[in-house]
Amino acid sequence: MWPFICQFIEKLFRETIEPAVRGANNHLSTFSFTKIDIGHQPLRINGVKVYTENVDKRQIILDLQISFVGNCEIDLEIKRYFCRAGVKSIQIHGTMRVILEPLIGDMPLIGALSLFFLRKPLLEINWTGLTNLLDVPGLNGLSDTIILDIISNYLVLPNRITVPLVSEVQIAQLRFPIPKGVLRIHFIEAQDLEGKDTYLKGIVKGKSDPYGIIRVGNQIFQSKVIKENLNPKWNEVYEALVYEHPGQELEIELFDEDPDKDDFLGSLMIDLIEVEKERLLDEWFTLDEVSKGKLHLKLEWLTLMPTADNLDKVLTSIRADKDQANDGLSSALLILYLDSARNLPVSYVLRGHPSV
Repeated sequence: MWPFICQFIEKLFRETIEPAVRGANNHLSTFSFTKIDIGHQPLRINGVKVYTENVDKRQIILDLQISFVGNCEIDLEIKRYFCRAGVKSIQIHGTMRVILEPLIGDMPLIGALSLFFLRKPLLEINWTGLTNLLDVPGLNGLSDTIILDIISNYLVLPNRITVPLVSEVQIAQLRFPIPKGVLRIHFIEAQDLEGKDTYLKGIVKGKSDPYGIIRVGNQIFQSKVIKENLNPKWNEVYEALVYEHPGQELEIELFDEDPDKDDFLGSLMIDLIEVEKERLLDEWFTLDEVSKGKLHLKLEWLTLMPTADNLDKVLTSIRADKDQANDGLSSALLILYLDSARNLPVSYVLRGHPSV
């Protein structure tokens, strides 16, 4: 299947990733792939998990542990600056979810399949000519890691690749499903963090300037920095949409802000199934990958209601908590589907059809 998968990947690069990179930065507006050759080394599937509980009878959910290490030849250019670069090899490792739905009573039995990563995969790219690319005015503040984030985040929830297998399937509902719920994250405080800042050439151990990075799929939040404190209090609130469970997790990493490279202070991974089951969790969690430190979180699972019958009650409770979040807490979710556009003006810059 690999040669045909490569054809699909080339189409994905040109029709999905290329527009995503162009839209990420004004200076990348003329970015394009001039050659895409993924190579002969096929992708490996190291394990498969099939879910049998909490699954709709008209769908099959698979989690694939995928690994790809391959030599490839990918050339790209930014015409505006006459700049070219390339890729010699790519590595990608992560958990890809495949959803087969809806199941139907006629061949091919599956109406469509959807592909996405539950969290950002490990992605490594061996570039050629990247230095020239990053010398472009307006791009010198970028780095290869930012470019990797643009590419990998496009493959992570809520983004998904949906392939219809029969003509009558409702593709829009599969590509843009209604979220399963909203996760309200109260990022409260930490205790007994490691002191990473040192003085007198490392002889004296100091404090840290901790901050947190919170991820749910490709939704990323960053807390404020608390200066010189091993027991910081943030008292911040974030809200994230949850599209898939089982499988999605809340990921938190703590860092010490430094002028050069920020030091790692610990991490945490919480299965959202547990949060949904409990509805409200208010606990101290021990940080992983470090010798000490713990984090105080309050997590609320909010279920979406189809009508506005309880809206007044929700608004009342939110007004009581209005000081918790800088931009206020949410009371309802508006979902807007952009269907189509007509009679768009011709772009005078490109002398052709506009990019939309």
